[in-house]
Amino acid sequence: MTSASILVLAPHPDDEVVGFSALIGRARVRGSRVAILTLTDGIPAAEVLWPWQRRGREERAERRQAEAAEAARLLDVDSLGILDIPSRRLKDKFQEARQAVAEVIERLRPDALWVPAYEGGHQDHDVASLLAAGFRSRLAVFEAPLYNFAHGRVNSQSFIDPDEDYTQSILVLTAAEREAKRRQLAAYASEAGNLDYVETEREGLRRQPSHDYSRPPHPGRCFYQRFQWVPFPHPRIDSITPEELCRAMGQLTGGGTPR
Repeated sequence: MTSASILVLAPHPDDEVVGFSALIGRARVRGSRVAILTLTDGIPAAEVLWPWQRRGREERAERRQAEAAEAARLLDVDSLGILDIPSRRLKDKFQEARQAVAEVIERLRPDALWVPAYEGGHQDHDVASLLAAGFRSRLAVFEAPLYNFAHGRVNSQSFIDPDEDYTQSILVLTAAEREAKRRQLAAYASEAGNLDYVETEREGLRRQPSHDYSRPPHPGRCFYQRFQWVPFPHPRIDSITPEELCRAMGQLTGGGTPR
């Protein structure tokens, strides 16, 4: 999995640390150039927020941007910026995001593209997986597990199907790597309450398989559905179902699956 130049697609500011901290660190030690493109600003759209939160949305986005810059410094990578897309809206701005990724690939000519796995952790993660799959004819695409709710429990940095032969590599982090990851996570102070599920013991990476995006990634509830029992719309709760997301992704690809 050694590559001279790697482009990491982070659906939100902090995903580059959650899924790829030690992977990036080891790549940098090997001399690889690593760049990160963040696909959304990590904040829900204004109309999703409580009325009293809407005026402060831009300030929150700017704070996440500053945190991402600090995380990039700690990771020793090139930050390519953050697209002007709200969280949970990547599917709605798919073509815009895809064009941005295509332009970066054309300019940087990376050997490998790293992206979160298709695992139902967050709708933007799954859409990012679909987006990356569309570039597999141009460069090697690898995926990393971040978090999922397979088997009815929270799983961190674990592939849903670990026994499948996708040439996966599981890294056991050293004490120094665990400490570095904790420092990088701490750079996202605004997200401290949302990152307590992140483990620092291991990370994984494998060649992205040909996912069937017309079907949910696993049976049962997905990670983002855990609090959908709340009987009213809440800014912190994504109301989409896996079936709705799969239909939306099918429309993005004309009903086909990227190969």
